Amino acid sequence: MSIFTPTNQIRLTNVAVVRMKRAGKRFEIACYKNKVVGWRSGVEKDLDEVLQTHSVFVNVSKGQVAKKEDLISAFGTDDQTEICKQILTKGEVQVSDKERHTQLEQMFRDIATIVADKCVNPETKRPYTVILIERAMKDIHYSVKPNKSTKQQALEVIKQLKENMKIERAHMRLRFILPVNEGKKLKEKLKPLIKVIESEDYGQQLEIVCLIDPGCFREIDELIKKETKGKGSLEVLNLKDVEEGDEKFE
Repeated sequence: MSIFTPTNQIRLTNVAVVRMKRAGKRFEIACYKNKVVGWRSGVEKDLDEVLQTHSVFVNVSKGQVAKKEDLISAFGTDDQTEICKQILTKGEVQVSDKERHTQLEQMFRDIATIVADKCVNPETKRPYTVILIERAMKDIHYSVKPNKSTKQQALEVIKQLKENMKIERAHMRLRFILPVNEGKKLKEKLKPLIKVIESEDYGQQLEIVCLIDPGCFREIDELIKKETKGKGSLEVLNLKDVEEGDEKFE
């Protein structure tokens, strides 16, 4: 798509249009393709690498620039760069049906990859393959949400898949080293957050090796720091407690 802007005759090519409706009017900005996602995920931080121009349009393809009074009415400012940032962050990316289909297919694969990487069959402790997770996602008719991150959606998928198959997040193996005085009392507070205690060693300090759900890691870390006033330590021994080999459906 090539675009001529009548105001300055700059030719804009390779354009991705991001649109937002505010105060009953439509506003658009012209971005470089493939850069919008990078900006939203925090990978791209240079605005000039994302925007083709710092102008706000009512119609990018016709080169119609938004009026100053309309910008002030809708955004409370006529600072075009700031308005571009707002549209870039919250606006809707305009893509063709083919591009949208390709994007959704890629997101579907990415979600399945995250799920396969994070999960195991709880009975065998073996991971599932990406292809198997993709098939299971199709069986539950999971539809990708383009405005949600793949990580958030992977967590949703795990919850939904649990209703139809044996799957759970792989446990994380940790070692706590706690001062003996606080250790026994702290262990009682940690118990609800621990899945399995594998070993306990009472010496000059209390050493516990255990398995936890990865979602509890931050809470456990903060609890140990707070209760031991920084004297206790936490060490990650394994990010994932898994067995060798891939899990298969019977």
